[in-house]
Amino acid sequence: FNIFFPEKRPFFLENAGLFTAGKRQQVELFFSRRIGLTEDGDIVPIEGGARVSGGLLGSNVGLMYMQTDDLPGVVAASRFGVARVRKELPNRSAIGAIYVHREDSGRFADPDGENQTYGIDGRWGIGEYGLISGFAAGTSTPGLDGDDYSWSLSGTYDSPAWSSMLEYVEVGENFNPEVGFLNREGGYRSPRARVLRRIRPVNSRIGLLEIRPHVSYTGYWNHDDFQLSGFLHIDNHLEWRNGYEFHTGINFTTEGLLEPFEIYEDVIVPPGTYRNSEVQLVLQTDEGAWLSFHVTGVAGGFYSGDRVSLRPGMRMRLGEKFVAELNWIQNDVDLPEGDFVTRLGRLRLSYSFTPKMALEALLQYNSVDDFFSTNLRFSWLRKANTGLYVVFNDTHGFDRYTGAEPNRSVIVKYTHMFDLF
Repeated sequence: FNIFFPEKRPFFLENAGLFTAGKRQQVELFFSRRIGLTEDGDIVPIEGGARVSGGLLGSNVGLMYMQTDDLPGVVAASRFGVARVRKELPNRSAIGAIYVHREDSGRFADPDGENQTYGIDGRWGIGEYGLISGFAAGTSTPGLDGDDYSWSLSGTYDSPAWSSMLEYVEVGENFNPEVGFLNREGGYRSPRARVLRRIRPVNSRIGLLEIRPHVSYTGYWNHDDFQLSGFLHIDNHLEWRNGYEFHTGINFTTEGLLEPFEIYEDVIVPPGTYRNSEVQLVLQTDEGAWLSFHVTGVAGGFYSGDRVSLRPGMRMRLGEKFVAELNWIQNDVDLPEGDFVTRLGRLRLSYSFTPKMALEALLQYNSVDDFFSTNLRFSWLRKANTGLYVVFNDTHGFDRYTGAEPNRSVIVKYTHMFDLF
């Protein structure tokens, strides 16, 4: 799996929707975090670049060029180019194309360090509630020949009473968008489906506002027809007029392992296919109130054994200035290969002095690493997320006798955006 981290840099956020193509957070043909950042999140110096976007002959056009410096022993300097065109059509329809190019440059350049991604995408609105969308894309990478494609086709219907979706995504084994994002590597086939019904009782004696029974399924297979994962979810949401909600669900899961998987220290799950079921209950109070609570409980099969998961939390809001959120996640896992418990605690605090000036804090405890981390951020925004940021990070072992090395940093950042013409 690859973890998706959203873009936060102002330059790339402006008009970012125009450069979006593919399946969001699954198969993205262009992902701006590939520019100026390594896979581990280290900063790569950006020497310069330019972006032009706007309307041309009734279409939206975007062009981008960026040049990054090298990090000796880590990554070579690179040139990035992106060209995007999209034509908006009546009734939510559109058609577009994208081309993305990356090549090594500078003294550490690899002669074969080049990659191209190209694709077309579109959507077709049918009536008031229907929509068909899809894309087809390919990549070109030296040393990777054949099976370098990806495509998707989906249909949705979303009315006040019904919501449904049917989708299929396929990724070739050699599909390699180096300036894009893939949630799974190595190629796969993935069908998805969902059906949801919205029912609003009339004059409910117990104050029910809406009942939402629904069923959804997501599956992944590799190109050898081995099922990598499957998730069938059957649920019913009850929502009251006072904002309270109660969810009752059951999940049928499939996890396929092609090789041993170390799920916890010295706990190794052997290869195989694991099919399980679990029950899921959710209770939450009115999120619009000044104080709200929620709790999620999951219990059932997990790989070769069982798991009980509990996730309570609370949220407090005082006026428009102060917000506090406290969450706890605990997993009690019992496997033939070994038992373990994981705990994750998180406290978020936010105080807004003005609409553009805020102080935020995130405190987190992770039992797996036995680490406690603190993140403090002061922001004084101007426009388009530019302005002054002061960030303090501190990470250290929760038990001072473990010998874990503390990690502290202070980051000060100021950005200013202006128009040349």
